[in-house]
Amino acid sequence: MLRMTADDLNRFLDGAFVGDRSWTVEDVNDLRLIARARADAVTLRPGGTVSGPTLMALADGAAYCQILAHIGPVALAVTSSLNITFLRKPERADLVAEATFLKLGRKLAVVDVRIRSEGSPDLVAQAVVTYAIPSAR
Repeated sequence: MLRMTADDLNRFLDGAFVGDRSWTVEDVNDLRLIARARADAVTLRPGGTVSGPTLMALADGAAYCQILAHIGPVALAVTSSLNITFLRKPERADLVAEATFLKLGRKLAVVDVRIRSEGSPDLVAQAVVTYAIPSAR
């Protein structure tokens, strides 16, 4: 059962974190969350591709928001593990991430995040992200 919508998540992030995010939550439902990272002067690297740190931030952020969408605005949920595999060079286009649960427990959540360049069916990266959830939710 969802506790936060995409709009709720974006408002929460805007209030909880300082600075501009390169990504936003576009949609969330009971099964998955969709987030988008802009391909712009900040996220592009030499060679006309989106940077690895941008891909990692998108994977981490999408996982965090997938968890919050289901447990509510628990700001102190923290990344305990992030394993990312870069599969191919991203196009010079926005990145779209799809985050789904592998496990949502009381103390740990494990999320699979698959990232594609907008308009392409091919994965550019895949990550498994584990979050520690504080006891008092």
